Amino acid sequence: MSKIVDAQHLVTFGEAVLIAHGVPQKDAHLLSDSLVAAELWGHSSHGMLRLPWYVERLRSGVMKANTQSQTVVDSGALVVIDGCDGIGQVLTAQATHLGIERARLHGVSAVGVRNSNHFGTAAYFTRMSAEAGCVAFLATNASPAMAAWGGKQKTIGTNPWSIAAPAGQRGVAVMDIANTAVARGKIYLAAERNEPIPATWAADESGRPTTNANEAVHGLILPMAGHKGYVISFMMDVLAGVLTGSKFGSEVVGPYDPTKPSGCGHMLITIDINALMPRADFEKRMEALIQEVKDSPTAEGIENIFFPGELEDINTQGHLKTGIEVAEKTWASLQKLATETNIPLPPQK
Repeated sequence: MSKIVDAQHLVTFGEAVLIAHGVPQKDAHLLSDSLVAAELWGHSSHGMLRLPWYVERLRSGVMKANTQSQTVVDSGALVVIDGCDGIGQVLTAQATHLGIERARLHGVSAVGVRNSNHFGTAAYFTRMSAEAGCVAFLATNASPAMAAWGGKQKTIGTNPWSIAAPAGQRGVAVMDIANTAVARGKIYLAAERNEPIPATWAADESGRPTTNANEAVHGLILPMAGHKGYVISFMMDVLAGVLTGSKFGSEVVGPYDPTKPSGCGHMLITIDINALMPRADFEKRMEALIQEVKDSPTAEGIENIFFPGELEDINTQGHLKTGIEVAEKTWASLQKLATETNIPLPPQK
């Protein structure tokens, strides 16, 4: 059976497990918090089920517990950081803070990261930029998950991307999507829960559409919107992999493989709103756009129209009150980590 756990207890547990594997406390908190944030938003596919994956990569040494990045390009508004196989969340947070700083100096900045690792949800970082008064675009590449349009061999990653902007009294407007019909993590989550998946999500190893999540894990994830998903994913790899000097295409290794360095790359573009107009004016314009969308007539059976990021905010408020539901298989993997590290499991609600 699934377990209900308080969000802060999950953060504390994850942090302690990571510290036990040599991760500095500040970095351990960031990584754990990013996983629990995904749980709060309702995206368990990017939540605690990934903690054991990260731990295995730390144990094997393909992801370094102590993140020590190097700046390899710095021309003011343009920076490239070599992550030296450090923790993806830590490196992307560094890029986010630097991106905000340079955007305030130059109006706009671009920070590339090479030789990084999986960073969880892109929205975790673009939200940071939006809360600081910027509009941010973040792209990453990922290990092969789908075939090129017309092909049958995995060569292209899901290569997700996020855009976020401050929205005044509405908080933050943010989108975060993979370019496949579904994020790969949602297929892993369905497999953990022994649940079927829609036939439009994935194909088996022979290229036949499947509703079996375990078959899909070893098969192909289908692109969103047909060929459009493929070409967007390809170009995100150009930005995050080719342009940053990191690995790209089939060379990128995913977080579930503990045997090889990831080599994934990220590209963050940050725009300081105040360089274009007063932030207050921008936020009023955002509020007007959101209100227009929410006031539009709803289709039959639909009660509310949501702007990007609103559902995640609603889910967060709910989960902070009721707790986070942890799938049975995920709980078992956390229990295993607790035993191995002699760290108590988080109490159940």
